[in-house]
Amino acid sequence: MKLVVAIVQDKDAGRILQELVKKDYRATRLASTGGFLREGNTTLLVGVEEEQVDAVVGMIGELGCSREKLVTPLSAVGGPMDSYVPYPVEVTVGGATIFVLPVDQYYRF
Repeated sequence: MKLVVAIVQDKDAGRILQELVKKDYRATRLASTGGFLREGNTTLLVGVEEEQVDAVVGMIGELGCSREKLVTPLSAVGGPMDSYVPYPVEVTVGGATIFVLPVDQYYRF
């Protein structure tokens, strides 16, 4: 048994969950926040048999689209006042970060 932990963008989570349920996979959805952009993410926990891992990872990777987004971070400008000057930067957001962990025991009551 394996535990697939997938961190996806909130925009993609609903579509991924629908597809997982349609294919008879059970998933737990947790709200999470990304560190770089501090935007909402969703962490999905999916318990599967070892032979199902590739199908689940492939499905999440396919449906977790990456996209370009224009953000305005604050960067320090050296000087006596240490002021901050915002400038727009294009970054890639979305996609999925996936971890596959071994599960020693599994109980369902």
